[in-house]
Amino acid sequence: MFAISLNAVIALTDQSERTLRRRIADGSLPRVADEGGSSYKTLIPFEAISPQLVVPLTGEEVQLVKEADSGNASAQNDLALILLAHRKPQGALYWLELAAKQECPEAMHWLARCYLEGNGVDRDENLGLMWLARSAAGGHRISREQVEAMRECFIRHH
Repeated sequence: MFAISLNAVIALTDQSERTLRRRIADGSLPRVADEGGSSYKTLIPFEAISPQLVVPLTGEEVQLVKEADSGNASAQNDLALILLAHRKPQGALYWLELAAKQECPEAMHWLARCYLEGNGVDRDENLGLMWLARSAAGGHRISREQVEAMRECFIRHH
C-alpha cells in the first residue's frame, strides 16, 4: 500500500503524537523510511492504522488521504469535509489549515466557519472573519456574499 506522515496519522486516528511515538518505539506500530532516505519525516504504513481511523473510508477516500498527505490542497479540503461530516473537527482542522496555507478559498471558508462557530477550536470571531475575508478575496462565492451582507449591514447602521 502506501505510507502517510505521522501528523496525518494523528489527524485520522485522534491519537496523540506521544502515544504514536511510544507505539513506534515498542514495535507495535511499524515505521518506514521516507522515499528520499531521510529520517526527518516519520512515515507509517496506511494499512497499520486503517483499523484505528476515526471515520470509515471508501477506496476513493483512501486515495484522497494519499493525495492530501502529499500536499494536494483540494484533497486536503475534501478530506476535512469528510471529517466534519462525521463530527471530527480536530482532524478536519489539521487538513483545513494545510489547504488554507496554500490559499485554497474553500478551505479558508470552512476554517472561518469553524472559528466563528467554535467547532473544534475555541470560538474566535476575529480569526473567523479574517479567514472569511481571505476566502472572499480568493473568489469563494458564498464567502463573498457573506462579506457583502456584513458590509451592507454595517453601512445601514452607521
